[in-house]
Amino acid sequence: ESTDYTPYLPNPIVVPVGQHRVADVDSDGVVSILDMILVSRHLGRIKLSDPQMDVNGDGKVDISDLVLVARSMDTETGVAPSTLTPDISARVQAWIAQAEAGDDGSLVFRQGIANLKRLFISLPPERTDVFANYPNPFNPETWIPYQLAEAAAVFVRIYDATGALVRTLALGHQTAGIYQEKSRAAYWNGKNELGESVASGVYFYTLIAGNFTATRKMLIRK
Repeated sequence: ESTDYTPYLPNPIVVPVGQHRVADVDSDGVVSILDMILVSRHLGRIKLSDPQMDVNGDGKVDISDLVLVARSMDTETGVAPSTLTPDISARVQAWIAQAEAGDDGSLVFRQGIANLKRLFISLPPERTDVFANYPNPFNPETWIPYQLAEAAAVFVRIYDATGALVRTLALGHQTAGIYQEKSRAAYWNGKNELGESVASGVYFYTLIAGNFTATRKMLIRK
């Protein structure tokens, strides 16, 4: 397995000489996003070629190891130490943003970021919610992202400005998780139940998931 990379250490945290810091997994004297990336690259592994990636020493590499690395980074910068709560999905999303900001284009970063994104998708959020569609305004297609705190049958109902039902998207029974990327978000092609393209104007979409219902506005501009 290739470990070729060019270190990129934005705002590194210097580890005092002689101080043991298990979170410094690459043993370069600093705890940075690179340590986070190296650990995330090994997420899910039990048989490790490099045991140092198992930061907490429990025999596997999982989110707990990432939290320990983040805690070391946070403590040195005066930020509240990372924990598994509240809303760990938001925390992982912040790690992804930080990793992408420091991405040097190497295989290590690509694999690490990809694993963080897979972790983000798999984590159940604290609450069910629906978000702004993208793009918006749009023509003719758009994606509607949402998240589920628990498994549910999911529907998206689209209405025109008069309140008339235009289209129902039956998304089936979905497991808890994040549905934000195009491959997972609800997709609408701008057509009604008859397959006809709808006119320009304001439309509303309602997400129904179990007992949860919420409505947002969108705009088709042709």
